[in-house]
Amino acid sequence: MPKETKDYEKYFQPPSLTDAKKRGKEDIQVHYDFGIPEEMTVFGKDKYYYIQTYGCQMNEHDTETIMGLLEQMGYQSTEDRRQADVILLNTCAVRENAEDKVFGELGHLKHLKIEKPSLVLGVCGCMSQEEAVVNRILKKHPFVDLIFGTHNIHRLPLLLKEAFFSKEMVIEVWSKEGDIVENLPKKREGIKASVNIMYGCDKFCTYCIVPYTRGKERSRKPQDVLAEVRDLARQGFQEVMLLGQNVNAYGKDFEDSEYRFGDLMNDISKIDIPRVRFTTSHPRDFDDHLIEVLSKKGNLVEQIHLPVQSGSNEILKRMSRKYTREHYLDLVAKIKQAIPDASLTTDIIVGFPGETEEQFEETLSLVKEVKFDGAYTFIYSPREGTPAAAMADDVPMEVKKSRLYRLNDILGQFSKECNENYKGQVLEVLVEGESKNNAEVLAGRTRTNKLVHLTGPKELIGKVVPVKITDAQTWYIKGEWVPAAVAN
Repeated sequence: MPKETKDYEKYFQPPSLTDAKKRGKEDIQVHYDFGIPEEMTVFGKDKYYYIQTYGCQMNEHDTETIMGLLEQMGYQSTEDRRQADVILLNTCAVRENAEDKVFGELGHLKHLKIEKPSLVLGVCGCMSQEEAVVNRILKKHPFVDLIFGTHNIHRLPLLLKEAFFSKEMVIEVWSKEGDIVENLPKKREGIKASVNIMYGCDKFCTYCIVPYTRGKERSRKPQDVLAEVRDLARQGFQEVMLLGQNVNAYGKDFEDSEYRFGDLMNDISKIDIPRVRFTTSHPRDFDDHLIEVLSKKGNLVEQIHLPVQSGSNEILKRMSRKYTREHYLDLVAKIKQAIPDASLTTDIIVGFPGETEEQFEETLSLVKEVKFDGAYTFIYSPREGTPAAAMADDVPMEVKKSRLYRLNDILGQFSKECNENYKGQVLEVLVEGESKNNAEVLAGRTRTNKLVHLTGPKELIGKVVPVKITDAQTWYIKGEWVPAAVAN
């Protein structure tokens, strides 16, 4: 008899703008009763795991949870893929080159799987939420043992058990948004910690796959977020990064409360932790109350990441960003008036379908007006399943590259100018560790998130110390520890 093929269609479906925008008001359940089944707490005894993470801080945060789950199952971390009994690729779906890297990595890992058939090889994260990706793995990489998505990470212990004992690929990718599962274990390393305050996105920018891979917006309850931040403070973490696809939409899904992101930031400002940041903001949801709260500073640092994507109203409209150039500039002016020393960074896409030279020049003029401290800049590439993918990708690649170089030149000039202004100042620097390029030099960050290379003893690592800035480069500044000084 022919082997019965498993029906995977119930586990995932292709992105659909129509279906996604019909998102209902069904209640998101919050679960507080998570626990590893007792029989699974020794499942990984004397076994090792290796995780390769691609993409954004949300993916990195998911990896912390996956590591926490695996270690509660008895697994130990390893950097040696040949030693690993479980290898997971936690993937990003935002850009095509990230996807290409994952498939290239799967090609390399095939040889490991042949040498060690007991190895469990899994793909998780945002790419797993796309039907085309899963189909490609089924057809071209059948040696993969496990595929799971972004909504069901808490199911990993059971999925891993099934993958070990199953003779076919285990796939569980929930197309419906998951509920919120609290009390998941996390393995955090270092002195900085990330805290998810919400999941999903409802903005549906035409180029972006995130509303499909991460689902609809759902906010964690304030008391759960605050309890997690307090616990991190007790553990001695020096900095917390609040995460969400659109953090300043926090609380808008609460039906029984008017508690919003500004309220959450105000409450977190009262917790004894040296620094609090957040990412990423959407200009449409950045309200006056939030600006007022941030202007009080304290442990709320004066660094704001505010993606603009384009300086052209026509392109912004085609991107479905739902704000105008004028609205963005007004918002920047409000922020600068309330927080004059705020550091502003942004995201910009060049070469969006139909972008003319004149429209690109509008982006350059906006950059010159705002004088961003830094930016993540990207060449547009279509993502299958998004509305923009159906638009004619009509800007030639050489034009896209030329625009990117021109944009980055201007951004580099502003970054250098900004850094020059710090020379002679004494700044508060959180020392994070040794410089990647020179173990004799320490590296840290200012409140405005500027990278600082400094001289000083290794005992400074993990501490916030005063540093006098002596030199400025384009993307970092240099300084020396001055023990008796008081930071500006």
